[in-house]
Amino acid sequence: MRQLNKVTFRAQQVSVMMLATALLLNACSRPATEANPQAAAQQGAIIQPANWPLQASPIARNAAIEAKVSALLAQMSVEQKVGQIIQADIASVTPQQVRDYYLGSVLNGGNSAPGRDNRVGAAAWLELADAFWQASTDTSDGRPYIPVFWGTDAVHGHSNVKGATIFAHNIGLGAMHEPELLQAIGRATAVEMQVTGLDWTFAPTIAVARDDRWGRTYESYSENPELVASYAPYILQGIQGKPGAADFLRGEHMLATVKHFLGDGGTVGGKDQGDSIDSEAQLRDIHAVPYYSAVKAGARVVMASYNSWHGSKMHGFAPMLTDVLVGRMGFDGFVVGDWNGHGQVAGCTPTDCAAALLAGLDMYMAPDSWQTLYANTLARVKAGRISMARLDEAVSRILRIKAEMGLFEQVKPSARPLAGRYELLGNAEHRALAREAARKSLVLLKNNQQLLPLKPNGRVLVAGDGADNIGKQTGGWTLSWQGSGNSNSDFPNGESIYSGIKQAVEAGGGSVELSENGRFSTQPDVAIVVFGEEPYAEFIGDRSHLAFDDNRGLQILTALKAQGIPTISVFLSGRPLWVNSELNQSDAFVAAFLPGSEGGAVADVLFRAADGSVRHDFQGRLSFSWPDNATGEPLNVGDANYNPLFAYGYGLSYSDNTTLAALHENAGISAAEMLNTSRYLYAGKAVTPWQLQLLDEGKVTVVTDATHTSANGALKAQATDRLQQEDSVTLSFIKPGAVAVSLADGAVLDLTRQANGDMALELEYQVSAMGADSAVTLGMQCGDNCAGMLDISAQLAQMQGKGWHSIKIALRCFSEADSNFAISRVTQPMRLQSSAGLVLQLANVRLAQNEGNATCGN
Repeated sequence: MRQLNKVTFRAQQVSVMMLATALLLNACSRPATEANPQAAAQQGAIIQPANWPLQASPIARNAAIEAKVSALLAQMSVEQKVGQIIQADIASVTPQQVRDYYLGSVLNGGNSAPGRDNRVGAAAWLELADAFWQASTDTSDGRPYIPVFWGTDAVHGHSNVKGATIFAHNIGLGAMHEPELLQAIGRATAVEMQVTGLDWTFAPTIAVARDDRWGRTYESYSENPELVASYAPYILQGIQGKPGAADFLRGEHMLATVKHFLGDGGTVGGKDQGDSIDSEAQLRDIHAVPYYSAVKAGARVVMASYNSWHGSKMHGFAPMLTDVLVGRMGFDGFVVGDWNGHGQVAGCTPTDCAAALLAGLDMYMAPDSWQTLYANTLARVKAGRISMARLDEAVSRILRIKAEMGLFEQVKPSARPLAGRYELLGNAEHRALAREAARKSLVLLKNNQQLLPLKPNGRVLVAGDGADNIGKQTGGWTLSWQGSGNSNSDFPNGESIYSGIKQAVEAGGGSVELSENGRFSTQPDVAIVVFGEEPYAEFIGDRSHLAFDDNRGLQILTALKAQGIPTISVFLSGRPLWVNSELNQSDAFVAAFLPGSEGGAVADVLFRAADGSVRHDFQGRLSFSWPDNATGEPLNVGDANYNPLFAYGYGLSYSDNTTLAALHENAGISAAEMLNTSRYLYAGKAVTPWQLQLLDEGKVTVVTDATHTSANGALKAQATDRLQQEDSVTLSFIKPGAVAVSLADGAVLDLTRQANGDMALELEYQVSAMGADSAVTLGMQCGDNCAGMLDISAQLAQMQGKGWHSIKIALRCFSEADSNFAISRVTQPMRLQSSAGLVLQLANVRLAQNEGNATCGN
């Protein structure tokens, strides 16, 4: 056996060519100016298009299509042309408005759905698709016939629709190193989308994530640009078909989008929508590599990125959108913006941005700003601020793609061949594909004493909050933007990890016990503990560090290990995280990433067949380096001083007899650096370094023990059980007082971005008692004499004695409650005040996505 304190890169697990390419690219990724960002900015802030490779479009112009586009342009009024370049969200536009404003496109954002119901049935999607189509093709007033098309973020399957197949997120697919499967995944996604009448997906994401603190890391296949570039053609052609083929963009295929152009995976600190200070060479040789590959494979839509490069926002950066993308890469489709991304361009607002169009943006994504943007853009054209030539160019690009898709010959969505065939959603073939991909994406990081694979005829304990939780294993961009609030019933065609294990074990003659908290009724032979990150998306998932800061899984593992029970960890995450403590308490450890709706894939590799043979070996190999500390500083293969815990390309197979020795447990960061800006109270305890404080006549008592009483006896805090031992806190108001979440040093939070993202403060609670005249307010504080407080007395009174509930208060409500409240300098993200008589049990306090169920109190 080999004893390893650091797991080193094994050359046989990744191709020499891929590694060599990565090393070559990374050789220039740490220029001498990197130590001085200002010098880097000064030297790298100018794009020289001649330094970028030149390639031609793989798609030749079609004479018949060009004639049709020219004829349409000649018939269209300026009002109709402006309408074509604006895309509105279905939550903010009606079919009648699509007709009235000649809009060329609609989208549904992550939280937009027919009837504002994220879990509505598939039929409602098809019905609404028909309504938009019919409105856009009503030519009774003599307008030209130009159908609307509908875009959606189907980033891992048709993930907005209940019952669809949910595939593993990209980070897992990158680990399987089998791009051919992506083609089948793309095709299955396109089929399921057309069942509901949609014809355009905002996928695939081909970002090269270089800082795992980025909240969109799981949307990236790899830190290695060559791996991402090798994947792009397969997923793209799976969705669209191959250029030149009769079914390109037609039949079972549809329109895709490669995103986000360019550099979103390389922002400073991994900040979503942030700034990249990479050199031009880094931008070209790392982040642009997949786009050359995608354009060559037939990309017809590119989405502009939110990020800036040396301060220039990509939505308004002509050197990239026009000179490089079109002029050097040979892109001949159209460029669409991101959600109000044009509004971030210097001098622009969401409702007025000629600069973006002039820079090369062809379609504004203006979800809720579309109406005023339409009026202002029209005025700019009529005033000559936007030339008719540039407007015609943008419109012709959009019309050309519609013609290539055959939309002008299409019938309404519900009359198309795949429409309404709801049996195709989550069908057996697609689920089998999703299960295979998930299975091949699992990475075995530790397998001491070759504990795995397990015999299926033993007594198995399945524990952890992720075990029977399909929502957690599917992650963000699932039914809702953040992927939060999903229960197993929302996945009628899905399977939890526990369910898959149960089937495998019982078929092999064994028994399974499910226990979220790890307690058991019968001593097990082995325990499988499933835990990990809560779902998130975009900037809500940004982190300042990579320490996994939910210790519930660790507590279960530690307790089981103390009883001599062998443990296997199945870790669900959207990125590699520092989990040395959890690794030490595990005999085997599986990085499952976000495997999607087919949890049975985990059982496929953990258990032997009934005859003792290996059913499936581990195929997954890391496409991201695994950190040896929690600082989060970028760590990518080929970097100078590359010293990860698990290197790019690492992953064990059952033939490996490798022992991982005890790891150090020094995170490398202080408690202050681990500040969590979105989670304050978790499992009844303050999340480090937040404090739960009892406020009693000006005196502060910090809750640190199981029982605490405030200075003057007004309040009592008692650790209590909800699902597991002491995973909630009961707050008893004996006299008037307040409970707050705060920091010892009085640090402040800027929650402006979260408020703009329509986030809410969420409390999971149970009202045990409440006085008849109890007055309860909930809010946030921004310093002395600065607070936004809302009355929630009536809501709590209604829930008294009715078990556990959740209350969400939209962040905007606190500002509306008091004009002096400053969301940009919050000192107490939760403050609960009550008169005597209230007994409230609290489990979790956090920021959560408002899915239309947030209130402003009574």
